[in-house]
Amino acid sequence: MSTEVKVPVLGESITEATLGQWLKKPGEAVAIDEPIASLETDKVAVEVPSPVAGIMGAYAVEEGATVNVGAVIGSIDAGTGASSPAVAPVVAAAAVAPVVATTAAPAPAAEAENSDLPLSPAVRRLVLELGIDPSKIKGTGKDGRLTKEDVVAAAKGAPAPSADAPVAATSTTQATGGRQEERVKMTRLRQTIAKRLKSAQDTAALLTTFNDVDMSAVIEARATYKDLFEKKHGVRLGFMGFFTKAVALAARDVPAVNAKIEGDEIVYHNYLDVSVAVSAPNGLVVPVVRNADAMSFAQIEKAIGDFGAKAKAGTLTMDDMSGGTFTISNGGVFGSLMSTPIINPPQSAVLGLHRIEDRAVVRDGQVVVRPMMYLALSYDHRLIDGREAVTFLKIVKEAIEDPTRLLIDL
Repeated sequence: MSTEVKVPVLGESITEATLGQWLKKPGEAVAIDEPIASLETDKVAVEVPSPVAGIMGAYAVEEGATVNVGAVIGSIDAGTGASSPAVAPVVAAAAVAPVVATTAAPAPAAEAENSDLPLSPAVRRLVLELGIDPSKIKGTGKDGRLTKEDVVAAAKGAPAPSADAPVAATSTTQATGGRQEERVKMTRLRQTIAKRLKSAQDTAALLTTFNDVDMSAVIEARATYKDLFEKKHGVRLGFMGFFTKAVALAARDVPAVNAKIEGDEIVYHNYLDVSVAVSAPNGLVVPVVRNADAMSFAQIEKAIGDFGAKAKAGTLTMDDMSGGTFTISNGGVFGSLMSTPIINPPQSAVLGLHRIEDRAVVRDGQVVVRPMMYLALSYDHRLIDGREAVTFLKIVKEAIEDPTRLLIDL
């Protein structure tokens, strides 16, 4: 007796996904709720749990195929031992050979797909990025699974890839002189990022205004209280807490920055849900810190820290990503001096933070050196006027340069 494995509900408005990887091979024992496959949506990677305990049956679709919510992707056979010869990977592969030829997901190393080791989506991405053969790494995780630490450790001691090594699941053209071109299909997440950002440019009247901020007061506050803060709350005191509180303060005086356009109406929010742009293996993602205006510094830092860890591990959920009324993007962590960020529709504004560097500025008629940061506010000019944008950015600047304002609501 077999139990069908179907694509689960993936979240509001999401109807399809890409089957990124099978985590179990036909014939392997499967426990109830054990992940057997990973799906890539336009937002996050989702693991598909086994509905019953048994033996992994034949695949209904192969890696790289597009599947709809509710579609059958495989089956679990009754039993607890090894599978019969009838349930063999070659049977499943033969049944979907046309799909493999046209939609198989790219992988830099053939061994990554042929390994007997079960890989989580995050580990699989790391294996592919580093070009490591997972079959040659001893897993230290549960049931012998590879962890990210196992892969990183193996990469540090692994020899450089051979120039003659084959490139699997990609279309590579070799010309004279060893010049190569590699064609790799865009991930669903990258496709969605491209569409949304282009849509924002085509739809919104984008404009960016700049200011700079003296970070001396915030740096001094962090240096004074960081140890006590971490000891009490178990999280480091970072810059994002200050900027989130400053944005909440400014949004009270300039509500249009925290609003959106729906048809011919403006929707004002009496709450602030901050989308925090963080880097994930497959691209930039924006999990949401909800009710940030009502949160303490510690709550904000904990939420952002958790999102950063989940993004790197590929475990962000649909709920983590949905909503958001305003975005803060910190390009400074990558060394960016200045940029013009693009809004995240249907939001109407995004605050871009940049790197801190010592610059000569004039204070009280004297040239002094201060740690300065450029701020950039990109906004939809259909909703937000230049005066409002400049006022908003000025309030953020003043709050960062004098953090006392955050306490007394000035």
